[in-house]
Amino acid sequence: METMPMNIAARIIALAAAALLSACASTGAIRSGPVEVTRYHLGAAVVPGSVAVTTAGAFAGVSPEDALYTGAVAAELGRAGYSPVAGESSEFIALVSYSRIARGQVRERPPLTIGIGAGSFGGNVGVGADASFGIGGKTREVYATELVVQLKRRSDGTILWEGRAIAEAAGTAPAGQPGAVAQRLAAALFRGFPGESGITITVK
Repeated sequence: METMPMNIAARIIALAAAALLSACASTGAIRSGPVEVTRYHLGAAVVPGSVAVTTAGAFAGVSPEDALYTGAVAAELGRAGYSPVAGESSEFIALVSYSRIARGQVRERPPLTIGIGAGSFGGNVGVGADASFGIGGKTREVYATELVVQLKRRSDGTILWEGRAIAEAAGTAPAGQPGAVAQRLAAALFRGFPGESGITITVK
């Protein structure tokens, strides 16, 4: 059995190393999906005022993740003309709830595939059979996150506006991290606030 010359073996190793570096530099083939947004409201114009943003069914103590979502919603309400305040003296209350569920796994395609076959490098030297292998590629868990916000008038408890936003993203990707997800969902939910009632739109 003939052995592979050192220069050919070195060439294969160099190709594999270059592919691995390329995989490390890649930002990943999986991107977050679009956000689906649905809003409901009474149709009557609402004059913005002070608003207290809190989690729905809040209890003593707020988790760091709660703070991410209430903070993102408060920022968007501020852009819409409301004045976020603490305490029970606000004109409006914004109740925030969110959920995150696993939707399965997805496998990234390797960023580069190397093919090796008999005679690939000329002459009678080869590895004996055609073959190919990928460098890189990961299995990622995909999560669906939903954000729901209800805007109520404090004086009588009337729900003036309600919105829901949902999107999917790989949990290990930057766009799948809680802070990024909270900001992205809140921004999509309040885009064009108050929006058309009862219509589902897609925000990329």
